[in-house]
Amino acid sequence: MERPIFFATTRQTDRLPFGTLRSRKSIYGLVDVSIPPVHKAGQIEWPNAKPDPQKHFLLASTEAFENSTGMRAALNKELATKNAKDRAVIIYIHGFNNRFSDGLYRIAQMSHDLGLPGVAITYSWPSAGNPLNYAYDRDSALFARDGLRRLIEVATRSNAREVILVAHSLGSMVTMETLRELSVSGNTRALNRIGGVVLMSPDLDLDVFKSQADAIGELPDPFIIFSSKKDRALRLIEQLTGQKNRLGRLEDVSEIAEYDITYVDVTAYSEGGTNHFPAAKSPALLKLLGQIPDLENALSRDGARIGLLPGSVLTVQNATALILSPVASR
Repeated sequence: MERPIFFATTRQTDRLPFGTLRSRKSIYGLVDVSIPPVHKAGQIEWPNAKPDPQKHFLLASTEAFENSTGMRAALNKELATKNAKDRAVIIYIHGFNNRFSDGLYRIAQMSHDLGLPGVAITYSWPSAGNPLNYAYDRDSALFARDGLRRLIEVATRSNAREVILVAHSLGSMVTMETLRELSVSGNTRALNRIGGVVLMSPDLDLDVFKSQADAIGELPDPFIIFSSKKDRALRLIEQLTGQKNRLGRLEDVSEIAEYDITYVDVTAYSEGGTNHFPAAKSPALLKLLGQIPDLENALSRDGARIGLLPGSVLTVQNATALILSPVASR
């Protein structure tokens, strides 16, 4: 089957695939991602030297738009095919060490595995796609703020019912800095159209996050953070930078108690490897989440309390921690 995925990128190139250099201009487009019949939840079946649509994720077609106006028109056309309640735009912001195809295939995989309604967009900021270039990526994450702001403005001016931001790892820095900029500049129109934010394994220093959240003021609701105490990638980043206490590896939710946040601990679903993206890669967790018709309600305080997700709930001041428990083998 095919999944239409819109994209915006600040990677510098005049052709696909987009590379690692930075561009101050945003490029917009649409691709159809072909998902193979043998696809397994949580995986991306990468093409090899002999790509096969029966076995691999592939680009079925691509379309470029001349400017943001063309992008918005195409978004509205796609939104018109949806039921009124499904006219949401989901913007995915990838993390450290990602190529253009990584973010593109990841949002296609998540959309497919979770059966997400609405229209998906990937924002591809200029990561070096190299695990040894962390410093370059941190600078690029700051460089990428304007591109994400432009994309949010396009999406919030479309006919979407709401815009949801989903960020992974260092993409959380891009996202929080962009929200901060929207707030400081007084762009309440765009902020008010953001119907939720999800940070997955956020690679953010806790003090930096608090400073950003203070500047933003009232955070979008819901504001959900997925974390794992077994996140080896964040632990390594703490060792490399000498900066402990990453937001995606908090030991105590009381450290963010002043903010209206739902903090979801998915340590029980960290099944090996770096454990840096269990919310997208764990088949058990994906199946659990995919069985819940209303994810937003399930991850809210009330949803957690009435047992839509297995686990324990801890409320500290304004923050809620949901510690998921393992479920029976599926």
